Amino acid sequence: MKRLAFVFLVCSSLIAVADAAPAMFIVRHAEKAAGGGEVPDLSVAGQKRADALARVLKDSEITAVFITEFKRTRETATPTANAAHVVPTVIAANDTAGLIAKLRSLNGNALVVGHGNTIPNLMKGLGIGTPVNIPEDDYTEIFVVASGNPPQLLRLHYPF
Repeated sequence: MKRLAFVFLVCSSLIAVADAAPAMFIVRHAEKAAGGGEVPDLSVAGQKRADALARVLKDSEITAVFITEFKRTRETATPTANAAHVVPTVIAANDTAGLIAKLRSLNGNALVVGHGNTIPNLMKGLGIGTPVNIPEDDYTEIFVVASGNPPQLLRLHYPF
């Protein structure tokens, strides 16, 4: 009887995990290098933060990565995308509606690397009622949005 109860518990757990709503991990690009013009690379600190992001998300079962057309988002996402064996999808920074449509059609977890001025609109579009404000010098936040009705927001910080 105990064995049957254990098998039932394991099967129930697997079904719950399989039916779990996808999670979206949304971050601002890492620190950019000073004096890089309109399309700066990441600074050394930014490169370290991108590596730290990959370590933090290593067990998150990322199945999709979304970046903007700016190389600092690509450089921030690259370590995580490589670890997850995923090719990033480029979505124009001003195409919030297109990004939301892609996120809503996913069956797995996603990483989105955006910008301090695009993430607030993305969160609002995903149904997060709490306004998000990202200070100009803050690169530490990971916004975790769990799909659902209503969606849930968890704010985390990660060091490098």
